[in-house]
Amino acid sequence: MGLVILGLLALYILVSILVVIGVIKYSKKNGKSALHWAGGVALVLYLIPFWDWLPTVVMHRYYCSTEAGFWIYKTVDQWKQENPGVMETLSNQDTSTGGQFPSWPREFVNGKKLASINQRFAINYRDHLSSTDERELFLNNWRWQADLVDKVTGTVLARQIDFSSGNGYVGGEPPARFWLQKSHCEKNFNSLAQFKEFIDRIKGVKK
Repeated sequence: MGLVILGLLALYILVSILVVIGVIKYSKKNGKSALHWAGGVALVLYLIPFWDWLPTVVMHRYYCSTEAGFWIYKTVDQWKQENPGVMETLSNQDTSTGGQFPSWPREFVNGKKLASINQRFAINYRDHLSSTDERELFLNNWRWQADLVDKVTGTVLARQIDFSSGNGYVGGEPPARFWLQKSHCEKNFNSLAQFKEFIDRIKGVKK
């Protein structure tokens, strides 16, 4: 599928070049400005597939610079002090058999479908739009908020916000307009690592 998309894009570029060359020849033959005519046609041919590329990039960078990041509202040590002896009883509910991503069971907590890490903690993950805070924004930009929640008290211990562009976190074949696709904020990988480290400290032993 990816090769088909690249082939079609290459064909479109080739046809566009031929059209521009034809316009240049036509304008010179008829005493018209080749720069104006060819430039205008080239701009139209560019805007047909790429009209929203630059605005999408600009807005993605804006969202990443103003809203993306990682925040801790209650440290692991603070939670342990408030809940003495509980952390040692928690067991990781990951059912995956290996690989990069865990597979935590889904359950409803306070009306939201969350991934249940263990008996006390859950997280709203990126494989569904269960929260009103996760949605498509202006021009192909998607906001993704992950809250680490105490299922008993409803307290948010940590939050990580990221932005993607294109068609969101959609797996499978590459999108036709792949040039819009960006999975994360470029400078947000540190916050992703911090969030993962926080989860590792509270998930418990896998059984």
